[in-house]
Amino acid sequence: MSFETVAIMAAAALIGLVILAHTLLRAWNGWLDLKRAELARGGDNPTGHALGMIDLSDLKERLRKLEAIAAGVDL
Repeated sequence: MSFETVAIMAAAALIGLVILAHTLLRAWNGWLDLKRAELARGGDNPTGHALGMIDLSDLKERLRKLEAIAAGVDL
């Protein structure tokens, strides 16, 4: 292969790499913006609320069991 062919292939590979890096950087920045918006919004998503309710019910159940153990009731 001649020097010109190798140089053209190297330049094309470099341009492709730059395009790929630019695209990935924009996607990363978009994802970060999305996460910032979610954090700024607070906990408004229903999934987080539902998980919080499940955790609360688990804690209540554990508390009920601990109170039963403390009272000497065999579960």
